[in-house]
Amino acid sequence: MNQMIKGLNWLSTFMEQKVNSVEHGGLCVACLSANAFNGLCQPCRDELPVNLWHCRCCALPLAFPSSELLCGDCLKHPPPFDSSLVPWRYQYPLDGMISRYKYNGQRKFGRPLMADFAGFLEKALHDGRILKPEALVPAPMDSRRRRQRGFNQAQDIAETLGGHLNIPVSTGLVERVRRVRAQRELNREARLANLRGVFEVTSVVPERLAIVDDVVTTGATVRVLASVLRQAGAREIQVWALARTPG
Repeated sequence: MNQMIKGLNWLSTFMEQKVNSVEHGGLCVACLSANAFNGLCQPCRDELPVNLWHCRCCALPLAFPSSELLCGDCLKHPPPFDSSLVPWRYQYPLDGMISRYKYNGQRKFGRPLMADFAGFLEKALHDGRILKPEALVPAPMDSRRRRQRGFNQAQDIAETLGGHLNIPVSTGLVERVRRVRAQRELNREARLANLRGVFEVTSVVPERLAIVDDVVTTGATVRVLASVLRQAGAREIQVWALARTPG
C-alpha cells in the first residue's frame, strides 16, 4: 500500500523542476490547505489511487504486481490500439474530483489532474517509453450532451495536454454521425453494439496519434474509435486518459 500511495511522488519532484511561481501557492481544491502545488497539496495528491499494476495494453488495473502482462480481455480480443497511458484508478477520491469537473463544470477539480497527467506523459516521453504522437484526438461528444454540459471534457483535457507537450489537437478529425444511448447504462457488449457506426473520420489521419478521454470504463469507446482511425490509416494508436475503472 505504501508503494501505491507514494507512486506519484516522483511526478511531483519531476514537475517541481519545471513549474513557475504561478503554479505554486493558492488553496488545495480538496482540503483548502494553503500549501498547494498545481491545485493540490502533497498529502491530498498522495491519496490519489495510482494505477501502479495494470495491463500493458489497456491499462486495466490488476490485483498483482505487473505492468507487462496482458489482461484476459486483451488476450482474447486484442484491441485496435497499441498502448494506454492512464496514471490513476477511478476510485475515491479521484472519482469525486472527476465527477465534479465533468458533470458540475467545476474545472478547478480537473486542472490539478491534467497538470499532473501532463508531467506523467512528459516523463514517459523523456524516458523513451512512448513515441510522441503527431496529434491528439479527443473522444467526440454527442452535440446535445455537449450543449447540456457546456464543454467536452475530452477536448478540454486534450487541449491542456497539447499545450504542455507541444502536440496539435485534431478536434474535427472524427465526428459522431448518430446519436446513441448513454453509455453509463450499458455493459461492455451493449456499449460496443451501441457505438457501431457512430464515428466517422472527416480528414487525413496521422500515422501516430493518441486518443484522449477522461475515464476508460469498459474500453468500448476507445476500441471503436481506434478501429475507425486504424481503418483510415493510423499505424500507431495510444490511449491517454486520466483514470481507468477497476475490472
